[in-house]
Amino acid sequence: MDGVKVVEMGLWIAGPSCSGLLADWGADVIKVEPLAGDPFRSLEWLYPDQINPPFELDNRGKKSLALDLTSADGLAIMHDLLADADVFVTNYRPGGLSRQGLDYETLHARYPALVYAAVSGYGHEGEEADRAAYDVGAWYCRAGIVDAITPGDNDLPYPRGGMGDHFTGMSAAAGVSAALFAREKSGEGQLVSTSLLRVGAYQLGWDHNVTARLGTDSEAVSRSGPANPLINGYRCGDGKWLWMLGMEGDRHWPNVVAALDHPEWADDPRFVDIAARAENTLEMTAAIDAVMVTKDRDQWGEIFDQHDVWWSPVQSTLDMLNDPQAHANGCYIKAPDSSGDLVDMVATPVDFSGTPWSVQSPSPELGQDSEVVLMELGKDWDEIERLKEAGIIP
Repeated sequence: MDGVKVVEMGLWIAGPSCSGLLADWGADVIKVEPLAGDPFRSLEWLYPDQINPPFELDNRGKKSLALDLTSADGLAIMHDLLADADVFVTNYRPGGLSRQGLDYETLHARYPALVYAAVSGYGHEGEEADRAAYDVGAWYCRAGIVDAITPGDNDLPYPRGGMGDHFTGMSAAAGVSAALFAREKSGEGQLVSTSLLRVGAYQLGWDHNVTARLGTDSEAVSRSGPANPLINGYRCGDGKWLWMLGMEGDRHWPNVVAALDHPEWADDPRFVDIAARAENTLEMTAAIDAVMVTKDRDQWGEIFDQHDVWWSPVQSTLDMLNDPQAHANGCYIKAPDSSGDLVDMVATPVDFSGTPWSVQSPSPELGQDSEVVLMELGKDWDEIERLKEAGIIP
């Protein structure tokens, strides 16, 4: 993305994570923030030393321009930025964008080569297009994800921050890339749109496609009785969990029998094939549970590897940070922080053999690049001082 200019008018995660990916890939990203700043900045209170690791992940490598877009001067500066931009990324609600004349139709008419990436909660059509949303609402709840993973009358599991947002931002970045490729041939920009609701439907696509084709609702599965007990989580003797990965049940069954050292199971009519194990899944799962607690996870890992039983450890984020395989495959990088030190951070998830990416700079302080950006637009110091005095920039 070297040479691609991106103007972001985003807040929280779904929009900024899209342009954050583009920044990691080399784009020049200018983050236009209100004078109060992206509200994502306010999470500093959650973490020690006044750092904000989630904000850093999605906003590193960007410039920050703090701007009063409710003023004529502020809006004029925004149009100066867009005049030679390649991409505009926003996850503001459609109604607010229209009121400021920053909707797709208006900008496309004025800047026909601009790729306009619109990220929303519920999409840009329908009666609820302007409904306020976070990923907890549109992606986790409304798209059916939390219902699909909550068996019976159990309490709903509390979501982790930004899960749906990051998938949505990644989808938007893929769309932007395709639209830029199309522009190389046509010279024309276009609208790239995605939403938390749409991405949630696609992520849960297995279930939703079954519902769409067969008219049946999805049903959450308890680990005590999955259809295939060979793809399930099991607690080991040291209290650690592993997940057995016997998706092709009949293929993997002889190896599991040998690894667990229960040859009599091979001829047990309750477990003889995948259909029988599904019918007797409660008994099968309980039987495996009883065996798994007799050894620690590391011991079972060695045994499973010897018998070609596929499995994975269930890890915490701290386990993952200390996982050599994660580091060997670039899950973490050294990136600059605001003091210039190199610190461990999460990598964005795509690599390129010919054009390797890197973090260009730390996440910016609010408005730290306002003067630089304005000077790049041709504003002189007298004009910049006037904008400061008028409260257009900080």
